[in-house]
Amino acid sequence: MTTNQIAAARSQFPGAEKYVYMEGPARGLLPRRVVETVTDYLENRMMAEVDKELMFETIEVTREKFAKLINAIPDDITFSRNVSDGINILASSLPLQAGDNVILCRDLEHPANVYPWLNRRDLSGIEVRFVPTEDGNMPVQAMIDAMDEKTRVVTVSTVTFAPGFRTDLETLGKACRERGVFFLLDAAQSLGLLHMDVEKFNVDAISVGGQKGLLGFYGFGFLYCRSEWAERMQPSHLARYSVDLGDAHEADMGDDDIQLMRGARRFDGGNYNFIGAVAAEKSLDLLLELGTENIEKHVCGLARRLGEGFHELGLPVCGWPPGGHWSSTLTVGHYDPRVSEHDSADDAMVNELFAYLTENGVKHTVRRGMLRFGLHLYNNAEDVDKVIELTKTWQQKAA
Repeated sequence: MTTNQIAAARSQFPGAEKYVYMEGPARGLLPRRVVETVTDYLENRMMAEVDKELMFETIEVTREKFAKLINAIPDDITFSRNVSDGINILASSLPLQAGDNVILCRDLEHPANVYPWLNRRDLSGIEVRFVPTEDGNMPVQAMIDAMDEKTRVVTVSTVTFAPGFRTDLETLGKACRERGVFFLLDAAQSLGLLHMDVEKFNVDAISVGGQKGLLGFYGFGFLYCRSEWAERMQPSHLARYSVDLGDAHEADMGDDDIQLMRGARRFDGGNYNFIGAVAAEKSLDLLLELGTENIEKHVCGLARRLGEGFHELGLPVCGWPPGGHWSSTLTVGHYDPRVSEHDSADDAMVNELFAYLTENGVKHTVRRGMLRFGLHLYNNAEDVDKVIELTKTWQQKAA
């Protein structure tokens, strides 16, 4: 039944009919329901039909739906502009002192999850420990081995932006929880695509933007922070919605004895990105209706089919053979942590195949010198087979 529902949901994405769209790791397609709802919102604003109370209700409903998506509680959810913003909120608010250390794998992280910690290092004298990758995989055991009594934070991408491998969250999360270490995820490449359960994986915080797997807007994201940690933090920025004044009006000041909001709500700040929330609510509805466990099965199955097809054609599929490290993102080429090219590569095969597929309506990307293909619920087996057939034709023409 759900397989049929996922197939039917493709009608929500006209962009998936115009292109073979596998550019999701950069940005997902917007569903019709988002565009329709946002259009209604804009028309109401244009015609001075503003219902501020309803706008605040939308914020709370969106908060609740995101919490449900990751098996959290609403009080542990706040809003951000993007992944960088969310990580910076945490990096600047955590009670870190000189000599404390943060562990991450610089080889695999997007700069969004590196610069905030380097900034905190320069401001507070903390140590940032970089653990090297293991053939493109997150070095989970090495990160655990690098922990000591001064380790305060371990942060990883759930799925790397290149080569697109999964992190073993269960093992790493368990080790962090046992040691009282703050476990933070950059979930830009996984939420909305792969199932997430913050309780199962012992996750303390997640930062994610809305424009990729969540099928929403740039400039609107979510930040999850477990209350046990959030309530140890003093926000580096404070505004009206960070402060608990009960049912008082939004413009009420209160007194100088500041009582912060519960959990992650203390990071809410000032007025919300209402249009971003309007869009996110409708995308979250779709993801919750289909179920992320079902979406994960669908997209990972397609990625495996694509990888097997490329392998049969003799292309270097990164991370071959298939295994638990595979995700909804598949890369073709040779992974090298020293390579940082975007949109082009030193490898002639990568550049030529990228150009050919692009000319024939396949939307995808080049990251770190490799072809990158990202699958989402709007893709199907016909998309995969078309890419394989086009690749075969390209090989024949090049022979």
